[in-house]
Amino acid sequence: MSIGSRLARERRNRNLTQEQLAEKLGVTRQAVSRWESDTAYPETDKIVRMATLFGVSCDYLLGVAEREGEAPPSPVTRLLQAAVGKRLLLSFYEEENTVGCRWCQILDFDGGWANVEFVKDKKGEKRDRRLIPLSSIRTITILPEGGKD
Repeated sequence: MSIGSRLARERRNRNLTQEQLAEKLGVTRQAVSRWESDTAYPETDKIVRMATLFGVSCDYLLGVAEREGEAPPSPVTRLLQAAVGKRLLLSFYEEENTVGCRWCQILDFDGGWANVEFVKDKKGEKRDRRLIPLSSIRTITILPEGGKD
Protein backbone atom coordinates (compact mmCIF):
# COMPACT_ATOMS: atom_id res chain seq x y z
CA MET A 1 0.00 0.00 0.00
CA SER A 2 1.37 3.42 -0.94
CA ILE A 3 1.91 6.35 1.40
CA GLY A 4 -1.00 8.18 -0.23
CA SER A 5 -3.32 5.20 0.27
CA ARG A 6 -2.37 4.97 3.93
CA LEU A 7 -2.96 8.70 4.44
CA ALA A 8 -6.34 8.57 2.72
CA ARG A 9 -7.41 5.51 4.70
CA GLU A 10 -6.42 7.01 8.05
CA ARG A 11 -8.08 10.34 7.20
CA ARG A 12 -11.33 8.59 6.24
CA ASN A 13 -11.17 6.38 9.36
CA ARG A 14 -11.34 9.59 11.39
CA ASN A 15 -14.16 11.04 9.29
CA LEU A 16 -12.06 13.96 8.14
CA THR A 17 -12.37 15.62 4.76
CA GLN A 18 -9.26 16.62 2.86
CA GLU A 19 -10.09 20.21 3.68
CA GLN A 20 -10.39 19.50 7.43
CA LEU A 21 -7.04 17.69 7.47
CA ALA A 22 -5.46 20.52 5.48
CA GLU A 23 -6.70 23.08 8.05
CA LYS A 24 -5.22 21.05 10.94
CA LEU A 25 -1.85 20.88 9.14
CA GLY A 26 -1.79 24.42 7.77
CA VAL A 27 -1.69 23.36 4.13
CA THR A 28 -4.09 23.54 1.20
CA ARG A 29 -6.66 20.89 0.34
CA GLN A 30 -4.84 20.46 -2.96
CA ALA A 31 -1.66 19.51 -1.09
CA VAL A 32 -3.54 16.76 0.78
CA SER A 33 -5.03 15.61 -2.52
CA ARG A 34 -1.56 15.40 -4.12
CA TRP A 35 -0.24 13.40 -1.13
CA GLU A 36 -3.14 10.95 -1.32
CA SER A 37 -2.70 10.48 -5.07
CA ASP A 38 1.07 9.94 -4.63
CA THR A 39 1.96 12.85 -6.92
CA ALA A 40 3.70 14.66 -4.04
CA TYR A 41 4.90 13.73 -0.57
CA PRO A 42 4.40 15.58 2.70
CA GLU A 43 7.30 17.19 4.51
CA THR A 44 8.69 15.35 7.52
CA ASP A 45 7.03 17.65 10.06
CA LYS A 46 3.64 17.02 8.40
CA ILE A 47 4.17 13.25 8.56
CA VAL A 48 4.94 13.53 12.28
CA ARG A 49 1.83 15.66 12.86
CA MET A 50 -0.40 13.29 10.88
CA ALA A 51 0.99 10.26 12.73
CA THR A 52 0.11 11.93 16.02
CA LEU A 53 -3.31 13.01 14.76
CA PHE A 54 -4.09 9.52 13.42
CA GLY A 55 -2.60 7.67 16.40
CA VAL A 56 -0.16 5.64 14.27
CA SER A 57 3.61 5.58 13.87
CA CYS A 58 5.51 7.53 11.24
CA ASP A 59 6.95 4.19 10.10
CA TYR A 60 3.42 2.94 9.43
CA LEU A 61 2.48 6.02 7.37
CA LEU A 62 5.69 5.67 5.37
CA GLY A 63 5.08 1.98 4.77
CA VAL A 64 8.17 0.88 6.70
CA ALA A 65 6.18 -0.95 9.38
CA GLU A 66 2.79 -2.52 9.65
CA ARG A 67 0.05 -1.04 11.76
CA GLU A 68 0.02 -1.91 15.43
CA GLY A 69 -1.64 -5.29 15.90
CA GLU A 70 -1.28 -6.29 12.24
CA ALA A 71 0.98 -9.19 11.42
CA PRO A 72 3.93 -8.27 9.20
CA PRO A 73 3.90 -9.80 5.73
CA SER A 74 5.44 -13.26 5.49
CA PRO A 75 8.70 -13.80 3.60
CA VAL A 76 6.70 -15.50 0.82
CA THR A 77 4.40 -12.47 0.54
CA ARG A 78 7.41 -10.11 0.41
CA LEU A 79 9.01 -12.26 -2.30
CA LEU A 80 5.80 -12.29 -4.34
CA GLN A 81 5.39 -8.53 -3.94
CA ALA A 82 8.93 -8.07 -5.28
CA ALA A 83 8.26 -10.48 -8.17
CA VAL A 84 4.96 -9.01 -9.42
CA GLY A 85 5.38 -7.63 -12.93
CA LYS A 86 8.95 -8.88 -13.38
CA ARG A 87 10.21 -11.49 -15.84
CA LEU A 88 10.46 -14.81 -14.01
CA LEU A 89 11.25 -18.45 -14.38
CA LEU A 90 9.05 -20.64 -12.23
CA SER A 91 9.62 -24.30 -11.54
CA PHE A 92 6.81 -26.47 -10.25
CA TYR A 93 6.53 -29.62 -8.22
CA GLU A 94 4.50 -31.06 -11.09
CA GLU A 95 6.04 -30.27 -14.47
CA GLU A 96 2.73 -30.01 -16.40
CA ASN A 97 2.21 -26.55 -14.88
CA THR A 98 5.08 -25.07 -16.89
CA VAL A 99 2.97 -25.06 -20.11
CA GLY A 100 6.18 -24.93 -22.18
CA CYS A 101 6.96 -21.31 -21.38
CA ARG A 102 10.09 -19.28 -22.05
CA TRP A 103 9.41 -17.00 -19.08
CA CYS A 104 6.42 -15.70 -17.15
CA GLN A 105 5.09 -12.84 -15.08
CA ILE A 106 3.08 -12.87 -11.87
CA LEU A 107 0.31 -10.37 -12.56
CA ASP A 108 -1.07 -10.45 -9.01
CA PHE A 109 -1.63 -12.81 -6.12
CA ASP A 110 -4.13 -13.25 -3.34
CA GLY A 111 -4.18 -15.78 -0.55
CA GLY A 112 -2.85 -19.04 -1.87
CA TRP A 113 -3.19 -18.23 -5.59
CA ALA A 114 -1.20 -16.31 -8.21
CA ASN A 115 -2.45 -15.01 -11.55
CA VAL A 116 0.44 -15.88 -13.88
CA GLU A 117 0.98 -15.01 -17.54
CA PHE A 118 3.23 -17.49 -19.35
CA VAL A 119 5.13 -16.24 -22.42
CA LYS A 120 5.50 -19.10 -24.88
CA ASP A 121 7.42 -17.67 -27.84
CA LYS A 122 10.50 -15.54 -28.44
CA LYS A 123 8.52 -12.49 -29.58
CA GLY A 124 6.23 -12.64 -26.55
CA GLU A 125 3.14 -12.85 -28.74
CA LYS A 126 1.90 -16.25 -27.58
CA ARG A 127 0.77 -15.96 -23.99
CA ASP A 128 -1.29 -18.07 -21.65
CA ARG A 129 -2.79 -16.87 -18.35
CA ARG A 130 -3.43 -19.27 -15.53
CA LEU A 131 -4.43 -19.16 -11.90
CA ILE A 132 -1.73 -21.17 -10.12
CA PRO A 133 -1.82 -22.39 -6.51
CA LEU A 134 1.24 -20.99 -4.72
CA SER A 135 1.80 -24.39 -3.14
CA SER A 136 2.62 -25.83 -6.60
CA ILE A 137 5.57 -23.44 -7.17
CA ARG A 138 8.92 -25.00 -6.31
CA THR A 139 11.25 -22.08 -7.17
CA ILE A 140 11.03 -18.49 -8.40
CA THR A 141 13.93 -17.03 -10.35
CA ILE A 142 13.75 -13.31 -11.13
CA LEU A 143 15.34 -12.67 -14.53
CA PRO A 144 17.45 -9.58 -15.21
CA GLU A 145 15.60 -6.61 -16.68
CA GLY A 146 15.90 -6.34 -20.46
CA GLY A 147 17.36 -9.83 -20.63
CA LYS A 148 17.33 -11.87 -23.80
CA ASP A 149 14.81 -14.65 -24.21
